[in-house]
Amino acid sequence: MTARFRLLALAVCATTALAGCKSKGDIVVEEGIGITALRTPCPAVGVPDYTGDVTLFNSDQRTAGALALTAAITNVRTSCDDTGAEVYAVASFDVVARRYNTQGSASVTLPYFSTVMRGDSSIVSKRIGTVTLNFAPGQERAQASAQAGAYVNRAEATLSEEMRKRITRRRKSGEADAAVDPLTDPDVKAAVARASFELLVGFQLTKEQLAYNVTR
Repeated sequence: MTARFRLLALAVCATTALAGCKSKGDIVVEEGIGITALRTPCPAVGVPDYTGDVTLFNSDQRTAGALALTAAITNVRTSCDDTGAEVYAVASFDVVARRYNTQGSASVTLPYFSTVMRGDSSIVSKRIGTVTLNFAPGQERAQASAQAGAYVNRAEATLSEEMRKRITRRRKSGEADAAVDPLTDPDVKAAVARASFELLVGFQLTKEQLAYNVTR
């Protein structure tokens, strides 16, 4: 179980890999690869493991015959305004659902969370929203849209000039650290982690719903 999932599971019970916008800006780094591209300070957006779908039952039984509704988050997309000192990112997504009793009309409201993570291990903030799915009489499937926004401080999401130089410094053959990936340096890894933010969205699951998703 990853550190991210442990933290998010705790957050889910107590109350995700999609890339962020990329253009000229800060350094993007990936483990084992090094410098791969440039990006703005916009946070990456994604759905954490086991939180992208939810199953509702009409009884205490967890069987196919007791299914009431299944829903999933899909079509996650992002927009970002990084022109100011506070970067504002929005994650928009669709929720598609299927109900198993199509008699009459129905309206189902599902809670979802949006969490800002820093460095893949620290929860900066968490908010709860709701999305409502409306089923017409006899209709089996429904779809709705929702979104979540978050602010990230530009200075905190930007590597210092000193750290950028350490990562991009040209190394000559024969130098002691010529074959050493600068991203393996503990100080560099820590700085990159501190400057890395994510905006994660998922269903606000109960402890039982989360356990069902993990073990099914």
